[in-house]
This record gives sequence, structure tokens and C-alpha cells, in this order.
Amino acid sequence: MKPAVILYKSLPDDLRAKLDAHFTVTEVQNIAPETIKQHAAQFAEAQGLLGSGGKVNGDLLAAMPALRVCSTVSVGYDNFDVDALNQRKVLLMHTPTVLTETVADTMMSLVLSTARRVTELDKWVKAGEWKKSIGPEYYGVDVHHKTLGILGMGRIGLALAQRAHFGFGMNILYNARRQHEEAETRFGARACDVETLLKESDFVCISLPLTEQTHHMIGAAQLKMMKSSAILINAGRGPVVDQEALTAALKDGTIHAAGLDVFEVEPVPAEAEILTLPNVVALPHIGSATHETRYGMARDAVDNLIAALSGKVEKNCVNPQIQA
Repeated sequence: MKPAVILYKSLPDDLRAKLDAHFTVTEVQNIAPETIKQHAAQFAEAQGLLGSGGKVNGDLLAAMPALRVCSTVSVGYDNFDVDALNQRKVLLMHTPTVLTETVADTMMSLVLSTARRVTELDKWVKAGEWKKSIGPEYYGVDVHHKTLGILGMGRIGLALAQRAHFGFGMNILYNARRQHEEAETRFGARACDVETLLKESDFVCISLPLTEQTHHMIGAAQLKMMKSSAILINAGRGPVVDQEALTAALKDGTIHAAGLDVFEVEPVPAEAEILTLPNVVALPHIGSATHETRYGMARDAVDNLIAALSGKVEKNCVNPQIQA
């Protein structure tokens, strides 16, 4: 008899067929309490859970006593209570490699579009405001040969550093939990503390997960350390930045501009003041949102679930220590 799994994200037809070949699949819209109640029997017998979005916590685990593996279609796993999973010896699988290059592309696009005021001037031209040659009030700032500071030198940070160094001749600073010899050798990157990075960088790029340590890591005090000409880029997790403090800093000129793919609350409320500022480029959390990469993430999530429920975990596991 095939193991039962809960699927809470639609899959391409070929990947759904692959999942069906290995498991008895119950597909639901989400993992909200009312959905769990409606499909209580299926949740209770499921050994696997695959999807993205929604909280996987003690309440959900209580409704899934047979659960052995969670497979998320994402690299981040801040929606998962890892301690609760560990206590229950439930493996957590994620997709950390397939989206690296795509997210780095998104971050570099935010650097360029924010520095050169692309979205602001696009709206200006389409509104029919371009009547004559532009003056200094519409100028942007150079990207090439500036200093790029990266908070979080993981796979995405390395890919961003490669683009910035080789593509734009940028100097690279970074702050991370460990020294990255590859970044230093290939890109001439220099490790430094957060304060030094903030003070010296023309662009501060955040590529960090959300943890207790990184929550509001960038607040009013940190923003004041930055150059008034500096631009903040966040494509990690929204709550790493204190959005209220960032809004104030952008309004009063503490920093020059911001390019944001993530926000403290998502979707960001339409009435959020930060969306009214002309020196903000705002994207709807599209870091990995290309057809190719989203397919690759779904494929990896399916393969991860198959491997984990077959006892063949070799990669992409957040908590492999619980197998011991």
C-alpha cells in the first residue's frame, strides 16, 4: 500500500503524476485549520506533507500523528517550527540550490532599477511627462565600480558577488557567520563586521533567512550608519528590516533609496506608506519567480519527499541529525 501524503500546492501535470506513482495523494487548497478539520482523516493518516505557505506548527502536527516528512517548495523555512518537528522526528526538506542564480538575478535587477530609477521614470514617460531632455532632477547614480555589501554570504550571496564583481567591477564587502574563501579568492571580497559594511557600502544587499537573531537586524540605528547616498536591497526576508524605520529613513534622506522584494507583511498592504515613496522599487516577492526555476523547485520538492519517505536522504534536509 502506498504511503499517504497531503499536497497543498498545485503541481505541473508530470510532477503530479510522479507523486501519484509513489503515494496516495490528497490535494487541498491550504493547511488552514478549517481545511484540516474538513479533511481530518486524510491529515491523520498522512506520512508526508508537500507544499508552500501556511504555518507548520504544533497544532498542525497534533492533527498529523503519522507524519514523517515535510517537503517545502522553497529554500526558506521560517514557516516551520523546526523544534516541534525535531521533537516529533519529522524530517524537513527544502529546495536550496535550484533558485540560486534566479534570485541573484532579481537582486541585481533591484540594484540597477533602484540606482537608475527605472520604475519611477517608466511611469513618468508613460504618463506623457517627457517633454524635453531630462535635467539633474531625474538623474540616477552609477552602479559600476561602487562598493556592494552583502549580508549573508550563502549560495545566493556568492552568485550576487559574481555578477557585481565581474559584470560591474564592484568592490565586495560581506558579513557572514563564517569566512568564505571562495568569495575572497574569486571576487576579492572582504569580510567585515556589520557596522563597517553599513558605513562603507554604496549598496547594502540582504540575503538572510529570518531567525530570532536576524529579526529587525536592520533598524533605525543601522540605517543611520549607512551613507546618505546608499541604497538598501532586501530579497531575503521582510522582517529582517524594520519597515517603519526604513520608511522614515527613506523619507528624511537618511539613505537614498531601497529596492524591496520582501516586506514585513506579505502581501504588503496597499495603504502601506512605503509604497507611496518615489525612491522605492517594490516587487511582490518574485525572487525565484520564473517558469524554469519554479518548475525546478517543485521537481526538487517532489524528489525530496520520495527520497525521504524511502529512507534515502542525501541532500536538501534541514534537520538530518534526527535520523540518528
